[in-house]
Amino acid sequence: MSTEPFIICDNLVKIYKIANLEVFALQGLDLVVAPGELMGIVGASGSGKSTLMNILGGLDRPSAGRVWVDNNDLLKMSDAALNRYRRSKVGFVWQQATRNLIPYLSAVENVQLPMTLAGNSRGAKKRATDLLEMVGLGPRSHHGLSQLSGGEQQRVAIAVSLANSPILLLADEPTGEVDSQTALAIYQTLQTLNRELGVTILIVSHDTGIARHVQRVVAIRDGKLASETVRQTGQSNNGAEGAHDEDTHVEDVFEEMVVLDSAGRLQIPKDYLARFNIQGRAKLEMTEDGILIVPAGGQTEEVIRETRAGELIPTAKRRNVRDMLRLGRGKKTS
Repeated sequence: MSTEPFIICDNLVKIYKIANLEVFALQGLDLVVAPGELMGIVGASGSGKSTLMNILGGLDRPSAGRVWVDNNDLLKMSDAALNRYRRSKVGFVWQQATRNLIPYLSAVENVQLPMTLAGNSRGAKKRATDLLEMVGLGPRSHHGLSQLSGGEQQRVAIAVSLANSPILLLADEPTGEVDSQTALAIYQTLQTLNRELGVTILIVSHDTGIARHVQRVVAIRDGKLASETVRQTGQSNNGAEGAHDEDTHVEDVFEEMVVLDSAGRLQIPKDYLARFNIQGRAKLEMTEDGILIVPAGGQTEEVIRETRAGELIPTAKRRNVRDMLRLGRGKKTS
C-alpha cells in the first residue's frame, strides 16, 4: 500500500449563501486519508459531514482551502474535468437505496447500466455478476427490486457504485433506514470490498457503533474536525498468567483523541465546558502528563460553586482538578 496520502483536505472552507445570510458549512477543516482506508465520519446534523462528502465526490466545490484526491486538485479542475473525475474515480451510495437504482430493472441490469452508459458494455454482464457475488447476492441477481428486501437493495446499490471500478467509495448513511442486523450485513459487505478490491471507503453515519466496523472514525463538529477514534485489536486472557491459547480472546480497544488543527486549535466538547463552568476564557497549566485546562478568573481552588440559600458552597477543590480535561493522553474504552 502506498504511503502517500490518498485524500488531503487543508483548511477547507465551504460557505453557502441563503438569501442575505452566509452559512459556514466547513470552517477550516483538515483531514488526511490513506489509500485503501475504511473510515467513518460522524457528526450531528448540520456539522458539515455531508458537505465534505459532496466536495470529495466532485458534487460541490469548496469556497477556500485546498483538497486533493488521488493527486487531483479538485479546486483547480475545470467543470469538464470534475465531471470526468466524478464518473471515473468515485462511487456513491446514498441512504435511500432507490436513489441508486432503476426500479424496473433487475439487480444485474442495474449493475450493468453504469458500464453501458460509460461505453464499457463489453464484459459488463460478467463484471455485474461478479460484483453481485461479492456482495452476497449472486443467487438473486435476476430478481427485480420489488423481490428484494431493503438491505438487499442497498447491497445492489453498493455493487452499482463499484461498476466502473472507482478508487473512492462514498457512502452517505448506508445503514440509516435498516435494522441493526441488516446494518451489520452492510458493514460486512463494505469490509469485504475494502479488503478484496482495495478501494478507499468513507462512510458518513449517525451510528455511534460504527467504530466497531471501520479502521478509524473522525468526528466533525461545527465544520471542523473535532476528534478521532482508532480501533486497535488487543488480547485478553482474563488476567491468568500462562493461560493457554484457547483461554485467550480478542477484545477491541478504542482510543479517542482530540484533533488539533494546523494552528494548534482544538474543539472541547460542550458538556466538558459546562461541567466545569468554563466560559469565554480558560487557563492552561503544564503538568507531567500534558496540558490541564481550568476555568479562568481565579477558580482553580474552587472550580465550581453552587448557590444554596444565598451561600456559595464549593463543590470541587484543587484535589479534583485532575478530573478536568487533560490533554496529552488518549481516552480508552472497550
